[in-house]
Amino acid sequence: MGFQKLARGTAAMALVLGAATAAQAEPLKIALVETLSGPQASTGLLYRDAVKYQLSKINAAGGFGGAPIELLEFDNQGGPVGAADRVRAAISEGADIILQGSSSAVAGQVTEDVRKYNLRNVGNEVLYVNLGGEAMELTGAKCHYYHFRTTPNAAIRVNTIMDGMQEAGVLGERIYAINQNYSWGIDVQDNTVEAAGRLGVDVVETTLHDVNKIQDFSPYVQRIQAADADTVITGNWSNDLLLLMKATSGAGLDVRFGTAFLDQPGNIGNAGAVAEGHFLSTTFNPEVNPEESAVFMEDYKAFTGHYPSYVEPTAVFGMMLLGEALKSVEPTEDGLNAADLAVALENARVETPMGPVYIRAEDHQIVQSMIVQEVSRDAKYKSDDTEFGFVPIKVIAAEDAEQPVQDSCKMKRPG
Repeated sequence: MGFQKLARGTAAMALVLGAATAAQAEPLKIALVETLSGPQASTGLLYRDAVKYQLSKINAAGGFGGAPIELLEFDNQGGPVGAADRVRAAISEGADIILQGSSSAVAGQVTEDVRKYNLRNVGNEVLYVNLGGEAMELTGAKCHYYHFRTTPNAAIRVNTIMDGMQEAGVLGERIYAINQNYSWGIDVQDNTVEAAGRLGVDVVETTLHDVNKIQDFSPYVQRIQAADADTVITGNWSNDLLLLMKATSGAGLDVRFGTAFLDQPGNIGNAGAVAEGHFLSTTFNPEVNPEESAVFMEDYKAFTGHYPSYVEPTAVFGMMLLGEALKSVEPTEDGLNAADLAVALENARVETPMGPVYIRAEDHQIVQSMIVQEVSRDAKYKSDDTEFGFVPIKVIAAEDAEQPVQDSCKMKRPG
């Protein structure tokens, strides 16, 4: 049967002892399997901050079944192999829910490990909440009943940013796509080409590069210059975006960027004034619904020591949805029944400062608003101690940001 949750052994012991001395139900254990060390840890640590912040809210409101939820932390060291080992360890220690966000490559490993474990352990499943892996296959060919994505996917990111930029009159006619050479980056590139065709603009060149191995992006910046691009669309994140911004600044490249993760701490500081006028599309901007957003911003800062940015608001909203779903699930001796939680997540809906968020039952993709925004000196909240921040240009309602269910998703429901 493979590795088993410790809670199952606890339940068996309770039966042996008899009803009079039956063990109290195990507390719910949630495992964060994330990159907590190494060069990519900056992103993983932000996911940890967001998870701890919202979990503190859930526990303050009664936790699960009246008991605090226990958070287990596992460092996947930034790679799929490390993640596979940590998922096994998490389940062995009794985790009923796996959380992970950094890297679609890692997410692909985690979701497959969870799927295979559940096939071997019917009735004792675990559930994977994907806080940040945005590759299309995760709610496409790799979709399954116990995977829930609470972040946008590549199609949502690319189409909203390019639509917003064209509506603002800044997309231009010549698009350069540069991305990391793995599932997420390839999806961004493919969606950029498709969106360009729909919008009547040209993709003049595409580039895929190694992930987190390039130390000097100057040669890539030279290619962008040579292509005479108006706009660069990129899904790069972490060091690959930081170093691309640095090389762009060093070369004085006069081109506008459209990105998914320009709000990553350090990007604006690296790019400096060159970043002014760049665009991104993300799930949060504090100048949208400013009063409620300010409450969230200040509360988050009081808990973590910094304002929420980059992946943090999205992860918090995902955890809000998980907390809402847990309210309608009854504890079991083993913690919880993952199938019950899956049903609850399909029916959960919460209001965030950016509007409603909910899960689409057909593929377990979250539906939420997207905010297209521009780097500007006029932003209320500044980034990286610079004079720049992000000013909202267009709020795209959840139902308008939504992209179709992929034909490759063949989700099998229990029973």
